[in-house]
Amino acid sequence: MSEFITTVNGWVWGPVMLALLLGTGLYLSIGLRFLTLRNIPRAFGLLLGGREGHGKGDISPFSALMTSLSATIGTGNIAGVATALVLGGPGALFWMWITALVGMATKYAEAVCAVRFREQDADGNYSGGPMYYIRNGLHKRWHWLAWAFAIFGTLAGFGIANTVQSNSVSQVLEDSFAVPPLATGLVLMVLVAAVILGGVRRIARVASWLVPFMALSYILMGFIVLITHMSAIPAAVAVIVESAFTGSAAAGGFAGATVWAAIRFGVARGVFSNEAGLGSAPIAHAAARTDQPVHQGMIAMLGTFIDTLVVCTMTGLVIVIMDVLPSGVSGASLTSMAFAGGMPGGQYVVTLGLCLFAFTTMIGWSFYGERCAVFLFGVRASLPFRLLWVAVIPVGTLIELKLVWLIADTLNAFMAIPNLIALLLLGPLVFRISREYFKAEA
Repeated sequence: MSEFITTVNGWVWGPVMLALLLGTGLYLSIGLRFLTLRNIPRAFGLLLGGREGHGKGDISPFSALMTSLSATIGTGNIAGVATALVLGGPGALFWMWITALVGMATKYAEAVCAVRFREQDADGNYSGGPMYYIRNGLHKRWHWLAWAFAIFGTLAGFGIANTVQSNSVSQVLEDSFAVPPLATGLVLMVLVAAVILGGVRRIARVASWLVPFMALSYILMGFIVLITHMSAIPAAVAVIVESAFTGSAAAGGFAGATVWAAIRFGVARGVFSNEAGLGSAPIAHAAARTDQPVHQGMIAMLGTFIDTLVVCTMTGLVIVIMDVLPSGVSGASLTSMAFAGGMPGGQYVVTLGLCLFAFTTMIGWSFYGERCAVFLFGVRASLPFRLLWVAVIPVGTLIELKLVWLIADTLNAFMAIPNLIALLLLGPLVFRISREYFKAEA
């Protein structure tokens, strides 16, 4: 089973998938005339200027972004970046940047379609995302893609955003403070249950407070390391850019990496971190109180900007500057080693960051999975899904997760494929909606 899933995983995350992800983002960027890059300051103005939002919806546009960020800012920003640099060399960070720049257009288009084609369920809550913009925006011959996305979306979270997260937290707390894994799992179960059983409004309230706090705290700690090692930053950036096109040589326990490895792991881990193209974030943005899809699209694209171009960059630069790649260590342990070398008690910054990031990922993705289940089975699926989500959390602290990682990675790819096909088909509509909006604004 493991060998079979490994083979499937290697295929679905191979060159064709990476080309589809980057190609979709590039196609949307060109079709939008790179408005996502030109309107970053305006997007921040929209986010901060109208935090409560105007129009129909369940949560504010700000809360929608924080809910989506709660799911994307996770272990990928700490362990995922480190793994990408170990497997792909420092150049992997450069390709994460490229993925984010074109991914902003992907995330923008996802949110525009999510708001444009959302529905209200039987309980009056707003539901949207790829399954709805496929069903409501495309010809019925494509509708099977909506069901495929919903099935994979319902299942994928139990791996990548549930058991994997609780396992990561239990390991780091056991290593740092000798906390028994099961105790960690049970505490997480209670905390997550207290949030998600209250529905999207409670998830949004917690995310709106916790996400800015944890993201700014982590960025601040990284900034302190960079400021105290400012003279090393130009050389580190040069190494990152150079190895993106030439590969990286072996050093110490670091095996070196080819240019293809830098591209493959940079793009794959970049998508894993910011989820642009995966189709998860638009499920949160569909619940925003707004009548203007373009507004929410611009706010949504900031998720990719913040997640990858800010938080992941902070992690990657600290790792490169502290020169810990030759140690042979990987994952969160490598990031912890880098921060420990950069400032006193730096390893505890990583430990706390990993715990908070994992917790918010669990509450954010619970909403994604629930909305997919509601699409499949109706509103009666909400409570059973939440209870099952909570019950599985302690299991993640007790099982061997290699196979779970592989299955979750594969399910994520199967989520992305229907979504990317839909975005390519709906691209002309997104371009027209955007042109009409900016023409009216001129």
